[in-house]
Amino acid sequence: MNEKNQKLSLLAEMIALVNADKVVHEQEYAFIKTIATHLGVSETELETLFNNTSTPYVPPVPESQRILQFHRLVLLMNIDQENHPEEIQRLKEFGLRMGLSPFATNQVLKVMNNYPNKVIPPEVLIDIFKTHYN
Repeated sequence: MNEKNQKLSLLAEMIALVNADKVVHEQEYAFIKTIATHLGVSETELETLFNNTSTPYVPPVPESQRILQFHRLVLLMNIDQENHPEEIQRLKEFGLRMGLSPFATNQVLKVMNNYPNKVIPPEVLIDIFKTHYN
């Protein structure tokens, strides 16, 4: 798999998460667009992903990149300040598919409620995963 497919896959996961509650808010779209720009994915490619739900999943190989992607998904889920059960379930499924500890992902989902706007600091998230992998 090439790096471009992996980037498109990561964005497709984000799109699937925002579509879980059947409503894509402007802030969610803007967040995904910012990540796409950061990854070097064009707006045209991004629009194609929004219209094509069959992008194959290609998880990042380094664990640190999988944790980063999970953090992005948590931030994305909280942009609209609503946590729909479908989004939480989808996030848990993504964590499993990425090979992350379900105990760590559940703890992240609990701990995020202790922070303003549910924005869990990266170092707290990393510490949670470190605890569950040691």
